[in-house]
Amino acid sequence: MTSFNLNLKIMGFPTKIQLIKRTASEQWYINFPSAVAQAMEFQKGEVVEWVIEDKQRMTLKRSDQDAEPGKKKLLTDR
Repeated sequence: MTSFNLNLKIMGFPTKIQLIKRTASEQWYINFPSAVAQAMEFQKGEVVEWVIEDKQRMTLKRSDQDAEPGKKKLLTDR
């Protein structure tokens, strides 16, 4: 039996949280570095959900429909 030693390194991408204050509202933004968006194969207009794990962790969750990389929706699939 062959044994594999995977030396995986976890890379972090520091990102600043941006806040835009308006008279009647606030908008908070977190931008993804291009390398993260490309590695995750995000598509323009894709909808994701933030899941709050605790005050130190949020998980970005794709819908099951969007979780299949490389599968694109056709106009006829609507």
